[in-house]
Amino acid sequence: MSFGRRSILMSKFKEWWIRDKRYVTLIKAALLALLPLLCAMARCAVQGGSIGQVYLPGSQWNDELFYYKQVEGIITYGYPQGFFGFNESHALKLSFAAWSPVLVFPWVLWGLMLGWNLMSPVICNIVLLTLACFFFVWLVKPTWKQLGIMALLFCLYTPFSRYMLSAMPEIICFSMLILFYGAAVNYVERERGYKLALLFVMAGVMTLMRPYLLLFLLLPGYFWVRKRGWKGAAGSAAVTAAVLVIYWSIKHYLGAEYFAPLFFTDWVEAFFQGGLLEGLRFTLGKLYYMGKSFGAYTLQGIRGGMASGAYFAGYLAMLGVLTAQSIKDWKRKENKGRLAIQLHMIFSFVAMLFALLLMYKLTEGSKHLLTFMAAGIFILALMDTRYYKKAVFMGAVFAYLYIYMAVDPMDYQVPFTTQERVEQVKAWEEIFREELELSLEGGIPCFENVVIWVFSDTDSTGARNTDWQLLYALPEGFGISCCMPDYIKENLDMLQSRYLAVLSGGEIDAMCAEAGYREIGRDASLVVYERIRSSQQPRTD
Repeated sequence: MSFGRRSILMSKFKEWWIRDKRYVTLIKAALLALLPLLCAMARCAVQGGSIGQVYLPGSQWNDELFYYKQVEGIITYGYPQGFFGFNESHALKLSFAAWSPVLVFPWVLWGLMLGWNLMSPVICNIVLLTLACFFFVWLVKPTWKQLGIMALLFCLYTPFSRYMLSAMPEIICFSMLILFYGAAVNYVERERGYKLALLFVMAGVMTLMRPYLLLFLLLPGYFWVRKRGWKGAAGSAAVTAAVLVIYWSIKHYLGAEYFAPLFFTDWVEAFFQGGLLEGLRFTLGKLYYMGKSFGAYTLQGIRGGMASGAYFAGYLAMLGVLTAQSIKDWKRKENKGRLAIQLHMIFSFVAMLFALLLMYKLTEGSKHLLTFMAAGIFILALMDTRYYKKAVFMGAVFAYLYIYMAVDPMDYQVPFTTQERVEQVKAWEEIFREELELSLEGGIPCFENVVIWVFSDTDSTGARNTDWQLLYALPEGFGISCCMPDYIKENLDMLQSRYLAVLSGGEIDAMCAEAGYREIGRDASLVVYERIRSSQQPRTD
């Protein structure tokens, strides 16, 4: 590049920097970007610890184990060398569990660049949300008032800080959707083709992460239709179809069968089996009964702090505020581009609510609503209102539900290191290092590299969950199959997996010893056996 051309570009950059007051936007973006780290530090300090003391093997969220060990296997070997699954189910190809591996791709990139250890997902989560906050402000250029509302609601919405300090991928979804809406607002302020393409790419990736995020393909689709008419409609349909085909392929080939369906389609089947009227009757009936349960859980969340009910209550409150303000904006007929974004968010809130009632288990599906609320905070702050009523109301709702009523340690307590747990994990790391053999030859992945985690069992004190947190000590590359005790008891002589981790002193412990399985390690809570090979061939799928 010549000196003259470089000088012209620098001159234009300076003009843009001063004209758009980008230096002010940079300050605002940097200030909001500080919040994720500050909130994570404050959350830890309130509970008597620090970020450096967060310890995943002390957590009660067992999904974290699956996510963490799968990412570890991807980083080390390209994919886990043993199957991840449930009751020894496994994917048709490779070795992932029931969820799309696309969901954790930021962690994989982080691990490939910086390494992977028990603190990696926590640090990566904080960085991802920091970047999302920074770029949202950079793209949107909020006023100081709007920035203040964002900061207030961000701090009071404590699921941000709890999920940052975990190995759950919710923060990945939060960050992606926040950036998506920032890019959408930027697009309506100054429409450009590359911005629209970016919206489609982001929405497509989110859909591959979790299928209900398909809702966000509708917004760039609307923009394209508004701009190009039927050509935009055809293009949007083609993009959506391509994304769905890719998602189906990932789910079909790379997803292991779960204990139960991940989402239910009985209401759809009712239309095919009984016709239109029967389908409508079944669907409306299911909405009624699930709606009653939803209401009951919501009341429990408000009155007693039940986490899923608290998520429902916050979701409904935010939906109400978004709707009320959008009606006012509709009447004023100002800034139609941003109004379209607000209306799309409201539509997505309502559609996800119906999807929850019709297709998900309420308590398990409740955490999926958190992503919508996280993005809703940023859109809510951008709504042009004269007073602070909406911010004060939502702030009060968040403070009550997610701070004052956040009493259940299972859902809200950050896991910190304890000497006992650290010593247990280190002891098992030594045992596994000496006793477990990772096979890297032949048909990989294989069941020779799988440890069964027997979910629970019964001992002299009654029914107890297995101390599964100790499986963080497994060597890199091993797969984990979470199995129910009845499955193990029925198939003990026909198991495919080489290793079993069971409750120490439980019924299955005694059965394994009686069957002649080789004990490779034991402590007060966990015992691990190696399946003894015999001339009898194990069953195959």
